[in-house]
Amino acid sequence: MQITRAAEYGVLGLTALARRPLGEVVMVDVLCAEEEIPRSFLGKIFQNLAKAGIVKSARGSGGGFSLSRLPGQITALEIIEAIEGPIAFQRCLDEDLGCEHSGGCALCSLLAVAQNRVKEVFHATTLSDLAGRHIPNSAVTRARGKSRGKIPLAAA
Repeated sequence: MQITRAAEYGVLGLTALARRPLGEVVMVDVLCAEEEIPRSFLGKIFQNLAKAGIVKSARGSGGGFSLSRLPGQITALEIIEAIEGPIAFQRCLDEDLGCEHSGGCALCSLLAVAQNRVKEVFHATTLSDLAGRHIPNSAVTRARGKSRGKIPLAAA
């Protein structure tokens, strides 16, 4: 399983929203600038998050997105599955695809255990948890830029 860039950008955009008071409407451009995410990509991702009920969208001047619930009530699992679809490590664990070996396959049962543990971790982690340990990408970039401009004393 690999988390796609869409899920990564979705989580980053939501952490930017989670730093604001519940109900505050923020334009996608602002979130993109804070997290250094392509605007067109995040807009599409947030449409999926709105369909899943994670964010609310507001149109017109002053429009944008806001969280639909408190960050502590939104899980990482909910976010990732809203963007990616159900987590399945292998086709044998995808309910729609099935597997001709399911029920007796040692690999399928091992993957099922691993998948369930990953889902437990994602379910136990909230957007509030993620936002609490996240530094906005724009702040990291600014800090890196400032540190590169300094000449170490030993080199002077």
